[in-house]
Amino acid sequence: QVQLVESGGGLVQAGGSLRLSCVGSGSIFSINRMGWYRQAPGKQRELVADMSSGGSTNYADSVKGRFTISRDNAKNTVYLQMNNLKPEDTAVYYCNIKFRRLEIPGAWYDYWGQGTQVTVSS
Repeated sequence: QVQLVESGGGLVQAGGSLRLSCVGSGSIFSINRMGWYRQAPGKQRELVADMSSGGSTNYADSVKGRFTISRDNAKNTVYLQMNNLKPEDTAVYYCNIKFRRLEIPGAWYDYWGQGTQVTVSS
């Protein structure tokens, strides 16, 4: 079925940068939304940024101006360029894809990657 493979996480000092990548494979409908969520210990999962195949984007207020989402539709790949990282960005980052189920009007597929750890030291 659908698989999402993330890479690019790691340990970085405050003010540094990382770029996350997520490659989707399998039966992915070309019209979709791919994005990144994160979950810090003891906190709820939150949307960081996402992007539709048509190019529309959403960003969490906390990352606007620092993070940039991009994607390669042909490769079902989404990237998250993270600049000026802060300790509060420390979390497990999860890749996500959502797309319509053609056989069920109004229904969606929703898949997640395994997560990649981002740790920002102060």
